[in-house]
Amino acid sequence: MTRRISPALALLLLGLATPAAAQNREHQQMAAELRLLQEQTQQLAITLAALNQALAESVKTLNTTLNARLEEVSGAMRKSFADQKLLTDNMANDVSKIRERGDDTNVRIAALREELEALRVTVQALQQTALAPPPVPVDPTAPLDPNAPAPVPAPVAPPPALPSTAGLSPTRLYETAQADYFAGQWSSAISGFEAFLRAFPRSEQGDDAQLYIGETYFAQNQWAEATAAYNQVIQSYAGTNSVPVAYYKRGLAQERLGQIDAARASWEAAAKNFPDSDAGRLARQTLDRLNRAQPTPPR
Repeated sequence: MTRRISPALALLLLGLATPAAAQNREHQQMAAELRLLQEQTQQLAITLAALNQALAESVKTLNTTLNARLEEVSGAMRKSFADQKLLTDNMANDVSKIRERGDDTNVRIAALREELEALRVTVQALQQTALAPPPVPVDPTAPLDPNAPAPVPAPVAPPPALPSTAGLSPTRLYETAQADYFAGQWSSAISGFEAFLRAFPRSEQGDDAQLYIGETYFAQNQWAEATAAYNQVIQSYAGTNSVPVAYYKRGLAQERLGQIDAARASWEAAAKNFPDSDAGRLARQTLDRLNRAQPTPPR
């Protein structure tokens, strides 16, 4: 016998089946949306990777461009610095050449000045010769006095001789005397330096010439003459670089003469007044030697 479902039971079963179907549709919709989100996420990842790759390529290109530009600018700056250095070196060379030419010009001017001074001395000597008093003229028509003594002819004075330094420049005269000194030609050296001092008393080498005179006498063991020559350096050329040497060498000459107190005074003057000079240092050493040889007695 067939059982029939009652309408109430059918309605109940239909009500129970409807929520299950609805829930299934929601799950399907959610799954679809999830798949859509996954696809969108995957698409975003692909897009982001493409953007990163494009950005990396852009940065690489930018770096390459910047490096090339920096290298170009650096090369231009190096070239500019090299050009400036070359220009500076050329200017320095030009200045050096100008300075050398100026020094050469100064030397030539000094040589010309010396030649002019030598010519001036020669002209003065010639003028003195030309201005010598002429002899007194004798009138041939004047009557002769028979009682007058026979006239004695006046001696004719010879014309003054030109100095041996006529026409010589100070440099040439000084170097000639100096060469005689180094060659051991003592008499010629002294004569040459004395002639130099007579002809050019205001020369800048006057103190050296007078000192050489003292050195020449010293080399010949002529202690008194050497002392006198050194005294002349000290008295006539104060403030020159020959004075310290003159003090020291005068002390040595005085020591050779047995004038120990005078020698000590000369060395003390050199050591006190010129302590930083070679002559002052030698004078101090000599005083120490003298003090050791002759100790001061206790008071």
